[in-house]
Amino acid sequence: MNKRPEPVQVVKQRRDAALQKLVAGVPYMQFLGIHIERRGDELTAVLPFDDALIGNPMLPAIHGGVTAAFLEVTAIMELSWAMIWEDMEAGKVTDDAPKILLPKTIDFTLDYLRTGLPRDAYARARVNRSGRRYASVHVEAWQDNRNRLFAQATGHFLMPARDG
Repeated sequence: MNKRPEPVQVVKQRRDAALQKLVAGVPYMQFLGIHIERRGDELTAVLPFDDALIGNPMLPAIHGGVTAAFLEVTAIMELSWAMIWEDMEAGKVTDDAPKILLPKTIDFTLDYLRTGLPRDAYARARVNRSGRRYASVHVEAWQDNRNRLFAQATGHFLMPARDG
C-alpha cells in the first residue's frame, strides 16, 4: 500500500520552521532587519528600509557596508537552505536536531552598480557550484525593478562538514 502524501499545510509548516531556525542562527540579520521570503525552494532576502541604514545623508544612499552584508547573508542563507533541503524533506530537521552549521566566507567580491536608494531592497542568490567542501555563489540585489540591479556579488565559501 502506498503511503499518503502529507497535507500541504504540514509540508509548509515544516519548511517555514526550518527556514526560521536557519535565520535565527544569524543574529546580524535581525540587527539589520533582513528577513527571508520563501516560495517553494526559492528564497528572496528582503532588507526593509530604515533611516539607520543610510550611509550618506546627502544623497541619501544605503551604506555600502549594509549592502555588502545584505548580499553576503543572502548567499549564506541560499547555500544553507540548499544544504538542509534534503534533510528537511526527510524529516531530519526538527526542534531537537543539532544546530545548523553555516558556510564560512572565503572571499566575497561586490560590485556596486548604482546608489542604493532609501527604500526596500531585495536579493536572490544562485549557487554556481557546491561540493562537499567548497561552494561558489552569485547574488543580485535590486529595489524597484528586478532588471535594474544596484549591486551584485560573487562569493566563495567553505562548506561545513556534513554528518553521514
